[in-house]
Amino acid sequence: MDTSFYLEKFQKAADQLDQKMLHEKEIEAAVGVVLDAVFLKLYKKSWASSAQDPLTAVSRIFFSIWINDATIQEQKIYYNIHAFKLRHLKGYAIQSRQFADLFRSSFNIFETQWPNVRVSYGPLTLMQGWVSCDANDFQNEILSLANNFLSIAHLVDDTLIQFKK
Repeated sequence: MDTSFYLEKFQKAADQLDQKMLHEKEIEAAVGVVLDAVFLKLYKKSWASSAQDPLTAVSRIFFSIWINDATIQEQKIYYNIHAFKLRHLKGYAIQSRQFADLFRSSFNIFETQWPNVRVSYGPLTLMQGWVSCDANDFQNEILSLANNFLSIAHLVDDTLIQFKK
C-alpha cells in the first residue's frame, strides 16, 4: 500500500469538511496511520478520558474511516464507531453493554443511511460497515461518510447524557 498516497487523499477529504460545523459541534478530525491502516477519525475531547490524548486515551469514543492492503484489494472503505473502556470515562457511570444497546436503539432510525452497516458486535464497536471504493473517487466516499457521521454525532452525546453522574 502506498501509505503517503492514501494519507494525502484522506487529508484532502478531511480538509473539505465544514470547519464551521466541526467547531460548532466541537468535533475534531485526525488523519494518520495505525496498524498498517490509513484512517480519518472524528471525535470530541469530551468523549475521551480527560488529560489524555483523545486519539489514544484509555477511555474514548470515535468515528473512524479506514483502508489497508486487504480493504484496497476488496475495493472497500470501512467505517465504524468505537467505544473503548467507557467505565473509565470520568463523570459518567457507564456499563458498556447498556451504552451500546441505548446507542443502537437511537441509531436504528438512521441505519438505512449507512451502506452495509451492522450493529451486531460487542459493546466496543457500536456500528460498522463499508462502502465500495472506486480508486478514482474514494476521496468523495470518505467525505460523504464523514459528513454522514456529523449528522448523527448527537446520538453519542444523547446516549452519554443518560449515564451522567
